Parts: sequence; structure tokens; C-alpha cells
Amino acid sequence: MANERILIVDDELAIRMALKTAFSREGMTVQEAACGTEALSFLSSCRFDLIVLDIMMQDIDGYAILQKLRADGIMTPVLMLSGRQEETDQVLGLGLGADDYLTKPFHLAVLIQKAKALIRRSSVYNSQKSSGGLVVGPFRFDTMKLECYKNDRLLKLTARELVLFRFFLEHPGQTFTKEQLYHQVWNEYVVDDNTIMVYIKRLREKIEDDNKKPVYLKTIRGIGYVFDGKT
Repeated sequence: MANERILIVDDELAIRMALKTAFSREGMTVQEAACGTEALSFLSSCRFDLIVLDIMMQDIDGYAILQKLRADGIMTPVLMLSGRQEETDQVLGLGLGADDYLTKPFHLAVLIQKAKALIRRSSVYNSQKSSGGLVVGPFRFDTMKLECYKNDRLLKLTARELVLFRFFLEHPGQTFTKEQLYHQVWNEYVVDDNTIMVYIKRLREKIEDDNKKPVYLKTIRGIGYVFDGKT
């Protein structure tokens, strides 16, 4: 993994310099932005493999930048940084389309590993997307026909079930709260717990060998759900 282009957006010079040094040692090319306005200028004219985005900045906060990126169809992986450790901040960032989240202070080694994982996942997803399909474990999602198969057997999913399952296939191994799922799939922030549970149950009945003992779509107690396609 080398020659990846990283955009670091943080108004703290010390943070930018530390991250630039760490990424450069990995053979990556780094562009720095000291504020939100500068970041948006770079993003309008350059392509990046990863954006490391601080939340708290004076001119435009990270949430607003993230919202604009996703609204403009820019799906570059985003790793958000924050000095605040409140869970609500993390949920909001992920709900708006961030791919991962780190609270300051953090170990540079952890950040580098997260960055590499996000870049790798994005590369795999884009290659699958260009071929017209998503393949995760025994599941194959035909993005052209909007059909999903398990071991080449067509799964009879409703339109909403297709959208929900595609979202899980696009983010294997990533845990999502009910709030995040409701926002991403239903495009709503007011969560209906019963609706989420009903659709999770329906999906399990169609993708699991034994829906009472799920091995693919798992519940993370007290948090939400995660899709594991490696099982």
C-alpha cells in the first residue's frame, strides 16, 4: 500500500504535522488543510483516497463538511477526529456518513491501521462496484439487476430488505446502532425500534441457515447490529 493521497483537515498545526509525518513514513502523499474552507477548496479539485477530518474547527465544523461531501456524491472514506468523547458525537458522525471515528488523544499506530483498513475496504468496494456486483462471503449482490444471491440461490427480498441488506454488505464487520441504520436506510432521525427489529428478523429468516442462531447478521448487545460475511 503506497502512493495513496491523504487529506488532513485540522486547525491544530501540531496535529497536522504529526499525522503528515506518520502517513509519509507509510509512503502516502499528504495534503494539509488548516480550516474547513481550505478543505472544501481542495476537495472540489483533487481526488483523495482518505480524508482525516477534525470535528471542531472555527470556520466550518467537520459535520458540515461531511454533510456537504456526501450530498455532493463524494464517497471518499472519512476518518473523523474529535477531542470530545461523548457517544452522541460518535453516533452523529457515523450517522452523517463518516466511516470511522477516533477521539483525541490517540496512538498514531492505531490511526494508521484504521486508515489503511478504510482505504483497503474502499478499494475492494470500488472494484466490485465497477464489475456490477458486491461479493461478501456466500452472498452476491447484483447492483445492476438489484438482486441478491446466497451461494448462487436468489434471495426473495423486498425492496426495503434489499436496501438494508445492501448497506450491511457494503460495510462488513462494522457495527451500527439502530439510529444509524434508520438514518441510512430510512433517511429518518426519529427511530422506530419496532420497525428495525422487524426488518432484522425478516432478513435473518432469509439469509441465515437458522434465524434463531444467526451467524451472519449478529446483535451486539446494547449497541446494535453487525454483518459478518466471513462466517
